[in-house]
Amino acid sequence: MGAEDKARLRKLLSYWMEHNQEHSQEVRDWANRAKTLGEVEVAEEMLRAAQAMDKASGLFSHSLERLKEA
Repeated sequence: MGAEDKARLRKLLSYWMEHNQEHSQEVRDWANRAKTLGEVEVAEEMLRAAQAMDKASGLFSHSLERLKEA
């Protein structure tokens, strides 16, 4: 992988991490609204989806750290 590709990959990983974090929070907000509407199961599923986004962000972060070390 060339230097340009590595630089681009670092930018993409950072972007994806931030983007996921924003979406994760938005999903949590809507899960709370769903719960308020009595849609408890929907809210629980949404929270699981937000947790999956958080996990993906963690993996992106780990990948970014590996790239910085290399």
